[in-house]
Amino acid sequence: MSFTLGIVGAGQFAGHFAHLFKLHPGIDRVVVTDLIPERAAENVERLGLDGVAPSFEALLEDPSIDAVAIFTQRWTHGSIVAAALEAGKHVYCAVPMAITRDEIARIIELVEQTGLTYMMGETSYYNPATVYARQRKEAGDFGRVFYTEGDYVHDMDLGFYKAYQYSGGDNWRATASYPPMLYPTHSIGGVLGAIGGHAVSVSCIGVRDERGDGVFDKTVSQFDNDFSNATALFELADGGIMRINEMRRVGYPSRIRESRFRYFGTEASFEQLANVAVWQDKEHVEDISSLVATDTSMSLDDPALADIDPDLRDAFASGYALVHDRSRLPQSFEGERNGHEGSHHFLVDDFVTAVNQGSLPPVNAWIAARFTLPGIIAHESALRGGERLEIPDFGDAPIALGNAAARVAVVGD
Repeated sequence: MSFTLGIVGAGQFAGHFAHLFKLHPGIDRVVVTDLIPERAAENVERLGLDGVAPSFEALLEDPSIDAVAIFTQRWTHGSIVAAALEAGKHVYCAVPMAITRDEIARIIELVEQTGLTYMMGETSYYNPATVYARQRKEAGDFGRVFYTEGDYVHDMDLGFYKAYQYSGGDNWRATASYPPMLYPTHSIGGVLGAIGGHAVSVSCIGVRDERGDGVFDKTVSQFDNDFSNATALFELADGGIMRINEMRRVGYPSRIRESRFRYFGTEASFEQLANVAVWQDKEHVEDISSLVATDTSMSLDDPALADIDPDLRDAFASGYALVHDRSRLPQSFEGERNGHEGSHHFLVDDFVTAVNQGSLPPVNAWIAARFTLPGIIAHESALRGGERLEIPDFGDAPIALGNAAARVAVVGD
């Protein structure tokens, strides 16, 4: 089986995925649209896509387009996703899912009503640390996981200024003040993507910016926001604790590893820094840095990689980590550029597979809500001085089992 795909947004990030979608054997045609037509045309020429659609509305009205992949600015996703689902299109969408509770509720309602595929493109679900922790959790090696941490430590100086300038035009400072906790999925997704479950309450503190360059300035901000950093403490449904950091002013090498995680259990724990990762039990500490490293976080010349299988060295050089299972990926991805610690190939393949097989993708609408909504409530808490707030939950993803409907959480690969 195969389907046709419309790319919505031809910015810097979209091109990496448009190329992979075009290469995937489960897709037979890829077209693109952008508010700046020249960008869409450039993508078609450079990436060998199949044409330019005149507008997003035209894509939705085109009966030959089966699905859309949305790469627009982060605060626009909720309404665009809803419009696409209402038009009968399957949807892949970059993070976050949405920025309000009502937008999230509407997306879930539409997925339930239509049976269409929705997938949020959360890279941290495929982060090597998350994959490793998920494997150890499923094996029971942690015991009870009672405390976890997820950090998204991406300094504005390391790429974000240029990205906002590219997408925001002359008014870029107004949107560069986007609240950190409204972009929480890279940190939350790496925790809950490994251990499952969901958050039930939160207390969050925001750090007001002092740089004075017009970013994170309430007089300029489209979002009335002056928080550049925020830290949230979440209560999980099983009684555990999750601490999340969203940092945009931070002395940290974001290019090496922008998301990092820690998981503490009653029997063992796993901790990760920029280029070091360790597994620990009550007697031993094991350096597993080489298992969860990619080409951005460890050089092929590192002594820790000296004795690994040559095929694994090739995988490492292609952006994968040793814990990634590449066996299910299409051969057409071999040697192609990857990204975000080996996640891009898996993201594309999971969406294409879900659409063609009518199955739920790992980061479906219900999981996406659990990765996104806690950050929205955390931002509300920060605006209220850290007041502890309850987090609503939309439940587990529904899966039909024979003639009965069961509700189960989809967390594994």
